[in-house]
Amino acid sequence: MAITNLPKTAVLEDAPAISHTLARAFDDDPMMRWFFPEEASREATLGRYFSTLFTRQYLRNGVCERTAAAAAFWVPADAQEKAVPDAETIQELIGILGDRAGLFKEAVETAAAHTPREPHWSLALIGADPAAQGTGQGAALLRSGLAKADAAGQATYLESSKAANLPVYEHFGFTVREEFELPGGGPVLWGMWRDPR
Repeated sequence: MAITNLPKTAVLEDAPAISHTLARAFDDDPMMRWFFPEEASREATLGRYFSTLFTRQYLRNGVCERTAAAAAFWVPADAQEKAVPDAETIQELIGILGDRAGLFKEAVETAAAHTPREPHWSLALIGADPAAQGTGQGAALLRSGLAKADAAGQATYLESSKAANLPVYEHFGFTVREEFELPGGGPVLWGMWRDPR
């Protein structure tokens, strides 16, 4: 039997599998439901959204890893300024978000205003297919990224819009640093910080 929870570096050819995995993983996420409220089209739209982020943003300027049914996108401290969408990516995201693009822009700006200024690694995204949750794939990806940040002697930051995930991150050494609400009636985000070990 093959080991399916061993993290490996994601490559461009992984985009379809990664976008499908993340679309399923984030289907019940409060922020994704706010950005993509249409139940019937959410999974397909989320797939396009995550494919765009992966291929155009994080694959180029981040550390992307995957397992058989989970994926994580990290941004090292020295890549923070580069790991932002370029004009073409922004246009692609606007096309995907449609009339929610304005809310998305406000949410991104609000989150950016709360991002710590100290050098740190960011856990931009992590998710496992619900069918694979409990198999350790997300935990393996968390351990892998945290080991890289620790080796660099840098802290790690993440934002979660799902209260149920807070104890998971706390288990890995994160603490809630800040809680803030997104504008326009958006969900609450928890900014979480972990010092290097």
